[in-house]
Amino acid sequence: MVESFEISVPQAVLDDLAARLGRARLSDEKADGWEGGTNPSYLRELVGYWRERFDWRSQERLLNGFHHYRAAIGGVRLHFVHEKGRGPSPLPLILTHGYPDSFFRYYKLIPLLAEPGLHGADPEDAFDVVVPSLPGYGFSERHEGGGGIFGVGDLWHQLMTGELGYSRFAAHGGDWGSTVTEHLGRSHSRSVIGIHLTDVPFWHIFEKPKNLSAAEKKFLEHNERWQREEGAYAMIQGTRPRTLGAGLRDSPAGLAAWLVEKFQRWSDCGENVESRYTKDELLTNVMIYWATGTIESSFQPYRDVVSAGAMRWMAEGVKKLLGSQGTPAGFALFPKDISTPPREWAERFFNVQRWTEMPRGGHFAALEEPQLLAEDIRAFFRPLRRQLH
Repeated sequence: MVESFEISVPQAVLDDLAARLGRARLSDEKADGWEGGTNPSYLRELVGYWRERFDWRSQERLLNGFHHYRAAIGGVRLHFVHEKGRGPSPLPLILTHGYPDSFFRYYKLIPLLAEPGLHGADPEDAFDVVVPSLPGYGFSERHEGGGGIFGVGDLWHQLMTGELGYSRFAAHGGDWGSTVTEHLGRSHSRSVIGIHLTDVPFWHIFEKPKNLSAAEKKFLEHNERWQREEGAYAMIQGTRPRTLGAGLRDSPAGLAAWLVEKFQRWSDCGENVESRYTKDELLTNVMIYWATGTIESSFQPYRDVVSAGAMRWMAEGVKKLLGSQGTPAGFALFPKDISTPPREWAERFFNVQRWTEMPRGGHFAALEEPQLLAEDIRAFFRPLRRQLH
């Protein structure tokens, strides 16, 4: 059963946070760069702002401007935003976030998609927008069964068709959201009219064919370098989540350092992370993890992949064979994302019907370039809407 939900962090949690921030033991290193991790000067500045000026209640009111709900699905209570579209025939659309963000990734994008007429676009392109929190993220409970990240697409299908009553719908995602969205298109093609992604799910790099193009070889070489230079976080989260989680649950400054670094490294911002995000935006995302105590449970998808054995991958292979390869797929690639595959790589796994290489933006495209992303989503799904009539 779907129930209304309101975000309301207990004052005791905020009081405890203030005390911890007041006792934060920060590095006095003078380094200004980000190459060795979070810039210590910036972290001191950010923690000072968090302690003295950040207003969570104001951000809470901003978030509660959306319609929030919770529903028990597959043995787990899931949180989601559901915004009805303003237009003659809104298309249902589910947006799936990744790590280290949250449903907040889409706070700028939701109104552009749900109310295009208010933002200079055609009301015919309106969507009913659904934005869940992944299991174990934010206000969604951890999912102990069902295959972990491999089963989230099934939960989303139940949410959209069983709980919300949409027989046909569209899907978009990035990061872990692209994996979930791919699984939706693969396993529930009768319900999903099309999928729109900002990346090719990373695990496809383990499926290396021998007939690689020059562009594909370059792409895979880049990924190997990235794994060596930037990817250690994923192995730690996948192999030692409890060890890391213990420290990050206890230290808000440590949590901010761990999360904000990725916003700087994976965005089109150079050395200045605030050229793309305000301190309030960065800290609101951190607060969703802190207030809910979900940093360790957010590592579960990494654990799922690292610990997946032969039987799991065989099962996924069977699902791929039985699933539809015909679900239309659109891609919007942003140049400063973690990786930018060539089109021929995506075409090995998807029925690519739209391919857009954006002029700017990075991994968190919905936060960085919401207008560009909204326009591409509208354009991709525009011809597919006819399937619903």
